[in-house]
Amino acid sequence: MKNKFNFKNLFVLDLANNHQGSYLHGKDVIREVADVVKNLNVKAGIKFQFRQLKTFIHPDHYQSSKQKHLVRFKSTELKIDEYSQLLNEVKINNLISICTPFDEESVEIIKKMRFDIIKIASCSAKDWPLLERVAESNLPIICSTGGLSIEEIDDLVSFFEHRYCDFSIMHCVSLYPTPDENMNLNQIDILKKRYHDKIIGWSTHEDPNDLIPISIAVGKGAQMFERHIGLSTKDIKLNGYSSDPKQLNDWISSAKKAMKICGENSKEITKDEIASLDSLKRGIYLRRDLPKGTIIKRDDVFFAMPYESNQLDSGCWSDDIRTNIILKKNQPIFAKDVVLKKNNDEIILKKAIHKVKAMLTEAKIFLNSDFEVEYSHHYGIKNFNRYGVVIINVINREYCKKILVQLPNQEHPAHYHKLKEETFQILSGRLNTWIDGKKKVLNPGDVSLVLPGVWHSFSTDQGCIFEEVSTTHYNNDSVYKDVKINKLKRTDRKTIVNHWGRWELSEKLSSISKKTV
Repeated sequence: MKNKFNFKNLFVLDLANNHQGSYLHGKDVIREVADVVKNLNVKAGIKFQFRQLKTFIHPDHYQSSKQKHLVRFKSTELKIDEYSQLLNEVKINNLISICTPFDEESVEIIKKMRFDIIKIASCSAKDWPLLERVAESNLPIICSTGGLSIEEIDDLVSFFEHRYCDFSIMHCVSLYPTPDENMNLNQIDILKKRYHDKIIGWSTHEDPNDLIPISIAVGKGAQMFERHIGLSTKDIKLNGYSSDPKQLNDWISSAKKAMKICGENSKEITKDEIASLDSLKRGIYLRRDLPKGTIIKRDDVFFAMPYESNQLDSGCWSDDIRTNIILKKNQPIFAKDVVLKKNNDEIILKKAIHKVKAMLTEAKIFLNSDFEVEYSHHYGIKNFNRYGVVIINVINREYCKKILVQLPNQEHPAHYHKLKEETFQILSGRLNTWIDGKKKVLNPGDVSLVLPGVWHSFSTDQGCIFEEVSTTHYNNDSVYKDVKINKLKRTDRKTIVNHWGRWELSEKLSSISKKTV
């Protein structure tokens, strides 16, 4: 299989039978749509539909069938060389070429004509002979799921995964046009959660003038969009679910606006937003004059607007602030004027706990209430965010199970175990490992064995959660390459608490040695 296709933010524009059986009219549609796409600067493709009608339609119905679809297919039929001219128009206009086959012969034609993407229509999503041929095409695949139960979508996903196909999934409702009550846009949430490694899109058939659904779909997390397109003339009237160029422009513009409003996966906090919030903060002010070296008590201060730049705000208040200059009544307290005595080690670890809990929640990894946590800080707690790992001890019998969590950009120093054999399995994120001098990058599901006596270390760029299954854990079983670590007491390089150490952590940190390497 070639490199995977990037389906994200792809607009699939379905020409279908709206060429009206005229390749010249089809060219006009493509050109006008291409202008819209170019002006809006989006990634888009024109989608054709291929049926080899002489074999697709039963011989007894080919000449005289009154079935509405067969009548339409025959009345708008184009020859292959006419499709070739339309395909050339797509390429000239720098659009992506997409085609839906409805029979096996059409798959071979799509391959021969060198289309970029192959699309599975909802009505073909259980057509296993056709799907087998599509899977063999080695083309990127878009699957529509109209009318499929979640179990049937599972079947479709497993089918293409087993054949190592590059594919994405479209939520679709096969009603033309689709009434509001049947759109079921919450299905996008379900598909994203169930098939989280796939791009999930929305194939839409609502009234082309209704721009609310596309905004909701973007907000739901759809990242690929399909719409029927056409061009009205004096003699041609579009159906109730196809967009003309103006309607298409409005539809894509609404999608782009919704993307802008939703933002990226992580929120960007702007200077303007910070300034806006600062203007509403309460600053810390003094009720009375205080000499240098005074521990400031709660009764010595009040919180009020306005907040001044670099002033301590009410959220910074603690009862261990000491003045390092003479301060006057009603004077704002600035950070440079005081010393904060709060335990910085405790702050570092507690902030790490909050991140670790959030990572576990995001990865949907659940813990019992009965566990022990080791905060490993071999180069001191002050360096924990660079050299560290949080080890959650779940079971330690003849067998041992731990869950290890590394924050983004943390490293764990090189070491080996004298007795313990351990196996890592990645649950979430990506782990860089060095085992016996060989680097290997582990992704979710990957497994790596570490035998006793084998040097190993690990780090992560984006954050990682992995499971360690091993033989029994013994204290002081680790030997570190850095001999200075080996000289440390265990309590100097690890802080160990029950559960997360909500109350225990403060007492532990006040009693352990603060010595660093």
